[in-house]
Amino acid sequence: MKLPHPLTLLVGCVIIAAALTHVLPAGQFDRHDDPATQRKIVVAGTYHRVDAHPLGPFETAVAIPDGIIDAAAVITFVFLVGGAFGVVDKTGALRDGIDWLVRRLGKRGIVAIPILCIAFAAGGAFENMQEEIIAMIPALLVLTQRLGFDAITVAEMSVGSAAVGSAFSPVNPFQVLIAQKVSGIPQLSGGAYRTVFLAIALLLWILGTMRHARHTKLEVVRSEFGEESHEFGTRGKGVLAIVLLTFAIFVYGVAMLHWDFNQEAALFFVMGCAVGIAGGLGITGTADAFVEGFRSMAYAALLIGFARSISTVMEQGLIIDTVVNELAASLAGLPVAVAAVGMMLAHAAIHVPVPSVSRQAVLTMPVFAPVADLLHMSRQVAVLAYQYGAGMCELVTPTNGALMAILAAAGIRYDEWIRASWRMIGAVALAGSAAVILAVGIGLR
Repeated sequence: MKLPHPLTLLVGCVIIAAALTHVLPAGQFDRHDDPATQRKIVVAGTYHRVDAHPLGPFETAVAIPDGIIDAAAVITFVFLVGGAFGVVDKTGALRDGIDWLVRRLGKRGIVAIPILCIAFAAGGAFENMQEEIIAMIPALLVLTQRLGFDAITVAEMSVGSAAVGSAFSPVNPFQVLIAQKVSGIPQLSGGAYRTVFLAIALLLWILGTMRHARHTKLEVVRSEFGEESHEFGTRGKGVLAIVLLTFAIFVYGVAMLHWDFNQEAALFFVMGCAVGIAGGLGITGTADAFVEGFRSMAYAALLIGFARSISTVMEQGLIIDTVVNELAASLAGLPVAVAAVGMMLAHAAIHVPVPSVSRQAVLTMPVFAPVADLLHMSRQVAVLAYQYGAGMCELVTPTNGALMAILAAAGIRYDEWIRASWRMIGAVALAGSAAVILAVGIGLR
């Protein structure tokens, strides 16, 4: 079955969310400002019914621009990163570097897959990398075409690996650390346990990606410069050195200085300017390259805004808290191991209307942590269930704007992605379920 166009799919989800505001009872938790996380945190046990606020047709339509505005910081980041990489591409340094790498790999091109998978998984583990990948897709497509791999391979080793790294990370500041802080358990606790299952999950994902690459081997696309590609000279190496330095500063800024999208976007804008000058484009050439990069990101950026409007509809209709409360209540009375897996599935379900992992943490963990206490389950297990449930849902839900934007940039239909990757996603999800059940068995704290 061929699914609709991504924009059609997302608008359909917005309409379904609006319809639910007419069906589900409206309700809310009380919230308070938490200085530790600098976010509004749900207060457990305060759920109460409120007056219904079903959205009519015009209010539903207005929610779409509301969602785009709400995602303005992410969209701005995507535009500026895309513009910066447009400048990098215009210099030719990236393509020359790819040609140089392909010549060095020769017939051993398959080894590029585990290297790139590990690199993107590290990005996911340390800073929840997703939107940053969008601008890299054109370069990755050039690399894989030169090696004879298809676009699905690009998505699997980039956004797929990053999602696995994020979901199983022991240090992801936007996921596990926020969830632990909100749940009242020491940050970085259980790190060794998470690291073991991160290695297992990533190994499964790498093997699946390599298997797909071998089974879909394509004819190698020759360099656009012919058999004799341009020399990867001093200027090209200087450009790539600026790019690598930018990523080093980026990681430091996110990990140590707690940068948000605005600071990250500014960094990449500076990178684009520096690359344009170092690459010999001049001021006018650099500006033209930025515009081309902006243009290439427009569709991807809009997908992110449309995806955000789904949660906007449910928030305006006051039904998000109702969904969380009912799912938490459904776990009562279940055996602990079953409840742990059920909690993981509940988080996956919640992640569909709430595609931000950090927003989901402050919404759900104050509710699910006390539920874990009632079930005599460790709060550490509750955090694991949140991590794996929400994290693996990132790879399948069409409400994840970054995923949809990456697939669009790679020319992959959503249904093609699901058909090609569902076995790998299922295998990694089973690894997460096993980790949760084992954690219950050993009493992980």
